[in-house]
Amino acid sequence: MTRTQPVTRQIEAGEITLAYHEWEAPSSEKTLLIAHATGFHGRCYDPIAESFPEHRVIAVDLHGHGQSTGEPISDWQCVVDELCDLVDSLGLSGATGMGHSMGGHAMLRVSAARPDAFSSLVLFDPVILQPEFYQAGVPMIPEGEVHPTARRKRDFASPHEMIERFASRDPYALFRRDVFEKYCQYGLKPHPQGGYELACTPEMEASMYMSSLAGAPAIDDAARVTVPTTVVRAMQGEKGDFKGSPTWPGLAASMPEGIDMHRPDMTHFHPFQDPDDAARIIAKAMPG
Repeated sequence: MTRTQPVTRQIEAGEITLAYHEWEAPSSEKTLLIAHATGFHGRCYDPIAESFPEHRVIAVDLHGHGQSTGEPISDWQCVVDELCDLVDSLGLSGATGMGHSMGGHAMLRVSAARPDAFSSLVLFDPVILQPEFYQAGVPMIPEGEVHPTARRKRDFASPHEMIERFASRDPYALFRRDVFEKYCQYGLKPHPQGGYELACTPEMEASMYMSSLAGAPAIDDAARVTVPTTVVRAMQGEKGDFKGSPTWPGLAASMPEGIDMHRPDMTHFHPFQDPDDAARIIAKAMPG
């Protein structure tokens, strides 16, 4: 069964307009909700959505990403609250939640706040760090400094230019080609003066990383998530290496129904490297 293109819809969530992409399956009551990693957008997960033709699949563009509005943030709570608004608007009950990186962090916290919304979760390297990190209170970037992502190139003549510029660069060279092209195609928006610019501005992306200490509530929320939750952890990396896993190795054990899956053969970008493998993990975690 070949899937049609998704329909993009919007809701008002908090103070922003939140966009989401929906692959409809009118005869099915099964729903898969996907939340993306920082700096990316919902359409990067098209290959995963297409692996579930019998499911209604919804991939959200989080705060300030893709087609959603939103200014740079200082606290991740607004991302969680806006995703809660989407769950409420969709009337989700018994869905499967899949989150990647920051999206995994948010998905876990939404599940704690909306316990009936999900029947299972699959979190690919959620940005939930070990408790000692939050207890120390030391920000990822020293006060007064700017995260390096704030200086990244933002303007492009076309999606093709972005593809040509980044195809051989780390970490994009790790991505399956169709995922990488989706990232470029839907990660840009027309610039008023011509050409294109990043939909997720460098300042927006940097603010997500610089707000890392605001993720502390996830430690307590993890103990409140009662549905089966598969935590997929990638290879270990050097400090500052985006390819390595940021996830607390004890996260799954801290959850009532947590399942730890260590995948040292994959990087933090697992769903982009091998979306078919990611889809198999999700399918195995789905109830019934």
